[in-house]
Amino acid sequence: MKDILISDPTLRDGNHAVMHQLNPAQIAAYCTAADAAGIPIVEVGHGNGLAASSLQLGQSLVSDHEMLRVAREKLTRSQLGVFIIPGFGTIKRDLAPAIDLGADVVRVGSHCTEADTTARHLAYARERGKHAYGNLMMSHMASPATLLAECRKMQSYGAEGVVLMDSAGALLPGDVRERFEVLVGGLEIPVGFHAHNNLGLAIANSLVAVEAGARILDGTARGFGAGAGNAQLEVLVAVLQKLGYTTGIDLYKMLDLSDVAEKHVIKSIPIVRPTSVVSGLAGVVSTFAKHVDRISLQYGIDPRDLFFELGRRKVVAGQEDIIIAAAMDLAHERRPAA
Repeated sequence: MKDILISDPTLRDGNHAVMHQLNPAQIAAYCTAADAAGIPIVEVGHGNGLAASSLQLGQSLVSDHEMLRVAREKLTRSQLGVFIIPGFGTIKRDLAPAIDLGADVVRVGSHCTEADTTARHLAYARERGKHAYGNLMMSHMASPATLLAECRKMQSYGAEGVVLMDSAGALLPGDVRERFEVLVGGLEIPVGFHAHNNLGLAIANSLVAVEAGARILDGTARGFGAGAGNAQLEVLVAVLQKLGYTTGIDLYKMLDLSDVAEKHVIKSIPIVRPTSVVSGLAGVVSTFAKHVDRISLQYGIDPRDLFFELGRRKVVAGQEDIIIAAAMDLAHERRPAA
């Protein structure tokens, strides 16, 4: 069991870092280099997946159709992946056209306790003969037993694998091991991990997941992603190779790919900033970082306080409007009495 399937969401999760403004030329340049490196799956789209372009979540520079068309033209060896969250994307309007455009792999995401919402989308992807995976987001918010129950639902819906997303970068290595030991022992399909680096643990947590039996890992070039970014793909591939795992990726060309990403796609390399640490401690999704910084400044409050307040309220992606409400409440509490 030394084969690890790598999925690269640089052009999807990384889109968060540039407010969903990746353009066709950037997508084409990255896909060309990723294909040359032999990346198994290249995921493309709005940061929140198909049909997520909106005022609340951020408007894409180009349409889903255009992003997928450009990527499909450049990917000849690598499979084209899409991500969809039921409620944002529908089968008829969004998933079916994406498959028609050439998507090979469909990941259907839900909050970690709401796998029920993925049944129809997973079944449809399998009916169309595509690889289908279930993704459980914000996986730190549920116990291992609950995650197993939700993963079993996705398994029954036809998922070929399930991926835990540490959307807030909140998990510690022990948390990861505990979850994967339960899932690997309780499922008949492969399990994967999607790490974020808020606490500087993305690579370490990914390796712990593999040691506990994970067979699918996500990573992005130079860690390009929301907040402090994701597991840095070139580091992940190199360390897996050193440990004797096989990914099918050409290491030198992977390193070339990371240079292409820095020159043509990434405006600034993600780093672990103070607010990233607080985001991880509070268990708040990484995509909130830019909103929290902006709204905190607007209301004259400490962004760290706002992150902890959002964590207390258990806010998740899609509830960006609550950031303003929480900021207003904090500002009111700190206002001197008349």
